[in-house]
Amino acid sequence: MRILVVEDDDRVARGLVTALTAASFDVQRAATAERALNAPPADVVLLDLGLPDADGIDLLRRLRERPQTAIIAVTARGEERERVRGLRAGADDYVVKPFGVAELLARIDAVLRRTRAARAETPDAEPSVRLGALTLDPTTREARVNGLPTQLTRKEFDLLALLVQRAPAVVGRDHILDQVWGAAWEASSRTLDTHVASLRAKLGDAVRFRTVRGVGYVLDRG
Repeated sequence: MRILVVEDDDRVARGLVTALTAASFDVQRAATAERALNAPPADVVLLDLGLPDADGIDLLRRLRERPQTAIIAVTARGEERERVRGLRAGADDYVVKPFGVAELLARIDAVLRRTRAARAETPDAEPSVRLGALTLDPTTREARVNGLPTQLTRKEFDLLALLVQRAPAVVGRDHILDQVWGAAWEASSRTLDTHVASLRAKLGDAVRFRTVRGVGYVLDRG
C-alpha cells in the first residue's frame, strides 16, 4: 500500500516516513506542491495544508481529481471553518497537529476500508442513476445536470449518491454521517449542512434538497 507524505517540515516528514514504514507502508515524501503533483500515484495522500509554494486547499482540489486516491489533510489548522474548507475541497479525513501515530494509523485504516468498500460496491459498467435532470455515473463518479458535467468533491458525490439511492425516502442525519464520513471522522451536523448547501448551489433546480426538521434530508425531483 503506497502512501505519499506531502510535508515541507523535514523533522515532521522524517517522523511520518519512519512511523509509516515501520507499519509496512510503501512511503514517499514530497516537500512541495509541485513534487506532490508529479509523484507516482498513491493509495493515500497525507497532505499538509501549509506548504510554501502553493495554497494547500488548491493543491487538495487538484489531487482530488485522482478519484482512486484517498486524501487525509494533516495540518495545524484546527478551527472548524478550516476543517469544513478542507472537507468541502475533497479531503476524506482531517487530522490536526499534534497527533499520535496510533490515531493517524487508525484513520488511514478507516479511509482505506471505506475506499475498498466503495470500489467493491461499484462494479465495472454499473448503470447510471437518474433523478429528474440529474444523472449520476457511479463508475466514473461523474454528475451531470441536463447533460452537462458538474464538478463535485468526493464527499459531495457520496452524499448525493446516497440521497438519490434512497429517494423519495427521508435519510436520517446520523445515517448520512455514518455512511458518508464514517465513524473515524467526528463529523458534525454543521459539516453535513455545509455540504448540502454546496450541493444546492452547484445543482440549482435540478433536484431539491428538502430538510425534514429533526430527522434528515430527502431529495425531490426538480
